[in-house]
Amino acid sequence: MAGLQELLLFRHGIAEERGGPTPEPLRALTSAGIRRTTAVAERLALLGIRADQLISSPLVRARQTAEIAVAAGLAGQLEIDGALAPDGDALALVRSSGAGRLMLVGHEPDLGQLACQVLGAPAGTVTLKKAGLAVIVLQPTPSLRLLLAPKVLLAAASATARS
Repeated sequence: MAGLQELLLFRHGIAEERGGPTPEPLRALTSAGIRRTTAVAERLALLGIRADQLISSPLVRARQTAEIAVAAGLAGQLEIDGALAPDGDALALVRSSGAGRLMLVGHEPDLGQLACQVLGAPAGTVTLKKAGLAVIVLQPTPSLRLLLAPKVLLAAASATARS
């Protein structure tokens, strides 16, 4: 984590329901999930959020979210890593990253647990909503800078547009 300054955790958007006909790894974003995730990513881009490296879970809904993030300008390219699949070892990615700002796109409860590990916080302290973002500053001491729910982020965008 020597060169890593910030860790951005982006949870996948609204996806098809569990237990349906689609196997778990293939569950995709719904049309509402695509719209909301796109709106969130565009808003984050307007706020100047950008990662030097973006790594996504291989599951379809996370990959789609990461592709939306890249299209919005949150990162230059997308990498896929099985460590971000549910129950993977995302902390290993954080430890080995040389990026200044690393964005990981994945799932709950894994991203929340990763945030708690990095912050030294009790398990369950941090949870991300679908298409939510956490920004953790790592230097000099890990601290949670932002925990954004899509509803709050998009409401702020609407308020700005009305003014």
